[in-house]
Amino acid sequence: MKLFKKICLSAAVFAFMASGTAHAAEKIVLDGSTTVGPIAKAFAQHFTKTTGVEVTVSESGSGNGAKSLINKTCEIADMSRAMKESEIAAAKTNGVNPVAHIVALDGLSVIVHPSNRVKGLSKDQIREIYTGKFTNWKEVGGPNAAIIVIQRESNSGTQDTFKELVMGEAKIFDKAETQSSNGAIKSRVATTPAAISFVGLGFVDRSVKAITVDGIKSSVKTVKDGTYPIHRPLFMYTNGEATGNIKKFIDMAKTKEGKLIISEIGFVNKY
Repeated sequence: MKLFKKICLSAAVFAFMASGTAHAAEKIVLDGSTTVGPIAKAFAQHFTKTTGVEVTVSESGSGNGAKSLINKTCEIADMSRAMKESEIAAAKTNGVNPVAHIVALDGLSVIVHPSNRVKGLSKDQIREIYTGKFTNWKEVGGPNAAIIVIQRESNSGTQDTFKELVMGEAKIFDKAETQSSNGAIKSRVATTPAAISFVGLGFVDRSVKAITVDGIKSSVKTVKDGTYPIHRPLFMYTNGEATGNIKKFIDMAKTKEGKLIISEIGFVNKY
C-alpha cells in the first residue's frame, strides 16, 4: 500500500513538472509591420516578464506578416493595413481563417528636415510631389532645392496606406527613393535637408519635422477624432478567434498596462 502511494505521488509530481515544462516551452511568434513592431516588442517584453511565455517579434513588413500567417509560420501577423482580398483568399485556401484585431490607431506623419521652412502642405501638393509634378521646394513655399522624394518598399502596409489615402489613382514617379522601414526613413530625412517622406506617428521625434496636412497636425487628438487626413488602424491578425495566451497577448491593448505602453511609444489607444 505504501509502495502504491509512493508510485502515485511520483506520478503526480512528474505530471506537474511536465505541465510546468510545457507552459515554459510555449512560444508565440509574431511577424509583420515595422510600424506595429514597437508595440509588439513592448507587449512581448511585458508579456514574457509577467507570464513566462516566450514571444518573438520579426519586422519584415505587413505583406510578409500576412504571408507568415497564411503559411502558418507565425501565430500573429502585425499589419499596418487591413488584409487584402487576395491574401484572405490565399489564407482560406491554406486552411487559415484570418481574424483582425485592432490594437491601436496611427497617423501617417509627413516629415521633412527640421531646417525646411515649409510648415504644411495640402494632400494635393503632397500627391503632386510624389508624382513628380513638383520637383523643387520653391514650388511649394520652400527653399530653392530639388525635392528628394522617399517612399517605402512595395511590401509595406505604410506604403499601401499612403497610396490609398494620398495618391488615389495617381502613381508615384520612378525617381522616388525607397527605404525599408520607418526607422530607415526617419534617419534618411533627419540627415537630408531636401527630403520628404512619411512615417507612423510613433516614429516622429526632434530629428525630423512633421508638417501639417490640409492644415491639420498629426497628433493623438487629431488621429483619435479622425480630423487628421491620413489616419489608420493598426492590426494584429490571428488564425481564427484568438484563445489562450494569444488572446491574452492581443487583449493587452485593452488593459491599463497595454494602453500605457501604446501611449508611451507615441501611438493612439483604440480602447
